Amino acid sequence: MKKIKTAPHAPTEFVVTKSENDRAVFEIFPFEPGYAITLAHPIKRLILSSAVGCAPIAVKIEGATHEFDSVRGVAEDAARLIVNLKNVRFKITGNDDRIELLASFKGPKEVKGRDLAAQGVEVVTPEAHFASINEDGELKVSIILEKGMGYVPSEEIRELIPEGYLPLDGIFGPVRKANYSIEKMLVEDNPNFEKIVFEIATYGQSDPKEVFKSGVATLFKQTEVLSSALGVENVGSLGVKSGDRDESLKTLLLKVEDLGLSARSHNCLTRSDVVYLGEVVLMDESELSKVKNLGKKSLDEIKEKLSQLGYPVHESLPEDLAAKLRAAIAELKG
Repeated sequence: MKKIKTAPHAPTEFVVTKSENDRAVFEIFPFEPGYAITLAHPIKRLILSSAVGCAPIAVKIEGATHEFDSVRGVAEDAARLIVNLKNVRFKITGNDDRIELLASFKGPKEVKGRDLAAQGVEVVTPEAHFASINEDGELKVSIILEKGMGYVPSEEIRELIPEGYLPLDGIFGPVRKANYSIEKMLVEDNPNFEKIVFEIATYGQSDPKEVFKSGVATLFKQTEVLSSALGVENVGSLGVKSGDRDESLKTLLLKVEDLGLSARSHNCLTRSDVVYLGEVVLMDESELSKVKNLGKKSLDEIKEKLSQLGYPVHESLPEDLAAKLRAAIAELKG
């Protein structure tokens, strides 16, 4: 017997149908007719606009004072070297937001993307051509790489770099393709329900699953002000549903000693009176880095552990869960 609805059907399934280093396909279903595109289009827009990538933002070429200079012994002039550099895709593998990359080459040599790799920097387009150096030529370059999102024109970058560097357009977006299709599907006796099929492809700098997760988290973050103001239940940036709050709270009240951290990391936290996982989750990266005697290696270990548990340092807990957590910790430590 049919009933008149008072609320739209909410999708219940999220399936990863393909997962590769630079490509993934996701399916979300079932949606009421017309609802799928309402969700799919903003997620696509946010994936393309807010995904964080890495790009060269400035270069200093020895012997070249401006982009139209030629470089002795190098087939390409400065302008062509800049174009070639933009075609090399970099990935900062550590936690730094900016890295200065120094490279020096003597000819004869064809310089490829792989030749620009360095500690903390991976080149995901190793065969990309950068320069051709003659037998008596020499090329010395200094490249500034930075993490960012979207597109930033060189005019805005000029004031962010040291004197003597040539500013480059910051093309940070790591996403090569973000497509979706809406397919019809049968639910009970209704053939007009819908399924979203998302295909995300990157340039190899970012995991497409993480890119998709970031886009969804950004969508929820943009609506948090409405949720708080109107008292509407929202899915937090960490994907914790309201029905899962109690279970999440239990996890966050695990003791630091039970997380399997190294002795150094564990001791640094406990000496600073950090007893529970939730206390670490409530810290941002700057607060965490100020824990006494916590070195970079220990900081990286803790950040990796938080990510494994589903609480990355760069994401905040939903406000209601954070409030409950603070109250619970205060009571336990009171």
